[in-house]
Amino acid sequence: MKKIGIAFGIVIAILVLGIAYVAATFDANRIKSELAQAVKDSKQRTLQIDGDLSLSFWPNVGVKLGHTTLSEHGSEQVFAAIDSARVAVAVMPLLSKQLVVDTVELAGIKATLVKHKDGTLNIDDLLSKDKTESQTVRFDVTGIKISNAQLDWRDEKSGQTMTVAKLDLSTGRIANAASGKLDLSAHLVANQPKSEADLQLSGQYDFDIEQKRFGLAKLEATVKGELAGVKGLDLQINAGALQAQPAKQALTAESLVVSAIGKQGNDNFDVKLDVPKLTVTPEQAGGDSLTLTAILNGAQRNASVKLSLSGVEGSAKAIKVNKMVLDVDAKQGEASLKGALQSTFAANLDAQTVELAKFSGVLDIVHPQMPMKSLKLPLSGSARADLSKQTAAASFATQFDESKIAAKFDIGKFSPLALGFDIDIDRLNVDKYLPPKSAATKPPAGDKGDDRLDFSALKSLDAHGTLKIGALQFANVKAANIRLDVRAAGGKLDIAPLSANLYGGALSGNASLNVNGNAVALKQTLSNININPLMVDLAGKDLVEGRGNVALDINSRGESVTAIKKALAGSAGVNLKDGALKGINLAQTLRDVKGKLGARQDTTQQANKADKTDFSELSASFKISAGVAHNEDLAMKSPFIRLGGSGDIDIGNAAMNYLAKASVVNTAGGQGAKELDQLKGLTVPVRVTGPFDNLSFKLELASLVSDAAKAKVEEKKQEVKQKAVDQLKGLLRR
Repeated sequence: MKKIGIAFGIVIAILVLGIAYVAATFDANRIKSELAQAVKDSKQRTLQIDGDLSLSFWPNVGVKLGHTTLSEHGSEQVFAAIDSARVAVAVMPLLSKQLVVDTVELAGIKATLVKHKDGTLNIDDLLSKDKTESQTVRFDVTGIKISNAQLDWRDEKSGQTMTVAKLDLSTGRIANAASGKLDLSAHLVANQPKSEADLQLSGQYDFDIEQKRFGLAKLEATVKGELAGVKGLDLQINAGALQAQPAKQALTAESLVVSAIGKQGNDNFDVKLDVPKLTVTPEQAGGDSLTLTAILNGAQRNASVKLSLSGVEGSAKAIKVNKMVLDVDAKQGEASLKGALQSTFAANLDAQTVELAKFSGVLDIVHPQMPMKSLKLPLSGSARADLSKQTAAASFATQFDESKIAAKFDIGKFSPLALGFDIDIDRLNVDKYLPPKSAATKPPAGDKGDDRLDFSALKSLDAHGTLKIGALQFANVKAANIRLDVRAAGGKLDIAPLSANLYGGALSGNASLNVNGNAVALKQTLSNININPLMVDLAGKDLVEGRGNVALDINSRGESVTAIKKALAGSAGVNLKDGALKGINLAQTLRDVKGKLGARQDTTQQANKADKTDFSELSASFKISAGVAHNEDLAMKSPFIRLGGSGDIDIGNAAMNYLAKASVVNTAGGQGAKELDQLKGLTVPVRVTGPFDNLSFKLELASLVSDAAKAKVEEKKQEVKQKAVDQLKGLLRR
């Protein structure tokens, strides 16, 4: 025991003498100068140690620094500063001339990271490796403690800034391979997107840099505040264990739960991801059921979505999910949507492909204003995406009521989106699924109504495809065998050809829309159309009957429906046979003229739905400008009457000012022909004026009296002439 005591005393004495020697020979100013020069030579930065540089021997050997700054590369501008620091080293390695860092304590760090406009960072030189690395320093730190640090980030190109303040960090052992406990807290502020939040993280880490293995256990992390536009965010991340080996493409997660609540705009949300166990390796993948739930609550809408994945298998290169189930329950206003979708799921990470080989499900749509109140849509189909080529394709089929729909989509490019489609519908009654129109109310004077048009969504649209419908009813118009070939690109939408069968005839032509200026154009030919039911269904106007052809070549532009009507230009033509003009019976009107000739004044009558004027042929052409269609060549024929005329139809203001001229040409038959004998050869002016829904017919009889007198004189002349001819013939016979 005595010898042991003597030996122990000698060791203590040597240590004391060693410490005394180190303290006596320690030259702080020389070391500061040498450190500054070394930094200047290797990194072209200025290291300024303003505070004290001193040794400490308890609880371990270490060096303390006071206030210290480090400049930017090749500049005297301060890049980073520190209030104080202490670096402790292990004693035993010193005996073999090795410096092993024990603990690092830093307080009051402030540093600014900058990304220049050319993409370089102001720390690129610090991240580069030295040409020669010291063999006397071994990376093995018992622990790191950082308190009250602040890191600033600035992107000179985008203008983005971010500050991580009040940063406190405490770790256990840090080495090439180490494990320990980690605690971190900080306050984050950013401008793009606007954010301000508190971060906290704690857990146990285990990593091996050489093996490229990284792991966390008993992880608890929180983010609270405003982040990326989300207000009142409370993000929680908890995990029993997380392991990653990037080189081996291996990932393991156990008891991972991620939850977040917050407010986006006017809507509150609650999202939760639950992963009981998931293992992914190059050879095998597997795991328990993964569940993602999301709830959205707003003043006008509510939604709940649940996604479940079960039967995960495969490998890191190719993962397959035997069953994927998506449940949706959403409500907006009075409308609600419930749906369930089930499918398999496959992803090939090497080929970067994702596939839903076969999905099926049902959507239930409920709206109290729909005539049938609810609608059930069964869905089936498949989808596939190639992420490396930015392409995707999908097909699906559904059926509701009498309608069967089959659709195919293909995406040639994700960004900007390039979409192709082919949609085939056997029959569709759109009116059946639209809410009934509310009672129309006349807007106040000067009020143009809410008819503004916004086609801005088409500016970025790149799409092409075909829509085919066997039978369609929309806005009360009925058509069959409809085909639309659509092309949208560069803010322009073209539909060519546009064809259909409707009202006993056919429609063919094209249409276009240019978003830049809201310019529209329509060129259509309607052949052998039954015009009356078309006008009644389309515009609710019962004005004319007949069958024939209608040609339209019109264009316009404007920010609203009213503006487009008032800027309408182009041409139109109509040619009908075996029909009738509705609202006036010209035969009856002309019969009434006999008793009014002596009054020498005009007479007006309102349109009467029960009256009509038959015709065998009717033709007219129109020149359209500034929303007004002008006609000069109206020609209508009937067995006893001819009708011509000229005038304007004001489409923009839904009104008419037209002068028709009716002439009696035959009194042998027709509508009361015998009573028209006195008017044979006369032309009766009929002026049609007023809004479309309240037309009036004015017989301009004042001018007719003089015409009638002239006609009588002419008739007397003809009689005298005929008598003279007859007498001359009698004389010649003698």
